[in-house]
Amino acid sequence: MVERLRFYDNLLKEHFARYRQMAFVSGPRQVGKTTTCRSVATNYFNWDAPDDRRVILAGPDSLAHAIDLDVAHARQPVVVLDELHKYAKWKSFLKGFFDVYEKRLKIAVTGSSRLDVYRRGSDSLMGRYFLFRMHPWSVAEAVATSVPSKLGREPKAINDADWQALLRHGGFPEPFLTRDDRFTQRWRSRRADQLSKGDLREVTRIEELGTLEVLMELLAEHSSQQLIYNNYAKQLGVTSQTIKRWVNLLNRMHYGFSLLPWFKSITRALRKEPKWFLRDWSGIVDDGPRVETFVGCHLLKAVEGWTDLGLGEFELRYIRTALGREVDFLVIRDRKPWMLVEAKADETSLSPGLHEFQKILKTEYAFQVVLNLSYEPVDCFSYRTPVAVPARTFLSCQRRSENAVNPPV
Repeated sequence: MVERLRFYDNLLKEHFARYRQMAFVSGPRQVGKTTTCRSVATNYFNWDAPDDRRVILAGPDSLAHAIDLDVAHARQPVVVLDELHKYAKWKSFLKGFFDVYEKRLKIAVTGSSRLDVYRRGSDSLMGRYFLFRMHPWSVAEAVATSVPSKLGREPKAINDADWQALLRHGGFPEPFLTRDDRFTQRWRSRRADQLSKGDLREVTRIEELGTLEVLMELLAEHSSQQLIYNNYAKQLGVTSQTIKRWVNLLNRMHYGFSLLPWFKSITRALRKEPKWFLRDWSGIVDDGPRVETFVGCHLLKAVEGWTDLGLGEFELRYIRTALGREVDFLVIRDRKPWMLVEAKADETSLSPGLHEFQKILKTEYAFQVVLNLSYEPVDCFSYRTPVAVPARTFLSCQRRSENAVNPPV
């Protein structure tokens, strides 16, 4: 596999150059968290390594001694603590370590769902860290890995090899960079096994595991569709509340993600049923769900990146009414509808929903993103009325503005 610089490599370097806070890097298994963090590290400790675990268990002073913090350094060392969330007292350990030694080093902490401290009551680490949610490769990251100092980046054509690799092999680093069909198939199966037989076994009862694995298979066949909990409950012989709990668990494990419907100001809009998407679009067979999942994963990466970089509070939703009128995606910016996105494989005739809901919600932008259109070097965000745009163009460009910083979509 050929190694390539990632956007997140530069993001961490810039973060440590500018800020004192720890960097918490979370994301799906095998998305590249450890590789990226080790690229900036001077010291690396993994909770799963017995010798490293003994150092951490001995307390903050033990870790400081292992890093040689009593020795003068020309540059502050960067210490990476991998899988630290498996330590039951990881928050109190970090608080004590950071409060004593923050002026002598930089700290990166990696992990998956259990690193997300926002999901739990009070946050004892408030003010001591910034969270960065890491995603697979995307179109914009394939064309540019720098962290821009201001907005205004023009769209840029992705080369055909990268484009085809994203569509065929997905954006997870190993299959994307290896680009071998047999490898991708084996990698996809191995990742599913690791999730079901490893991660899920740690957080759910063994007797539930077989039924939960069946739910994973069903969800994989229905990416981009609405989640009707009662239907899955009947199929699996459990309660709808159990299905809801399991879906939330799979979301926290980054197997997929759920989008809630937006209903404010929309007559007869759905209020409850979320849509569910796989994190890895490469295994989806049908064109429609595959295209919608591909675009949805890119948009999720964008809104989480914008939020993590402090550009505002962004959220991804969808629109559907009881009469069946819908738009695939709605980006919310600072609690207000901002951008509508409809995903299509080939269709360039504009979806009526774009016109209708832009008028109702007064969004700044409304795009029909078409996968199989050729790249056009055009600024999508110069259009304030609904417009069809090539996916290669839309997913590579940035919203233009003069007073904000924008990560890749």
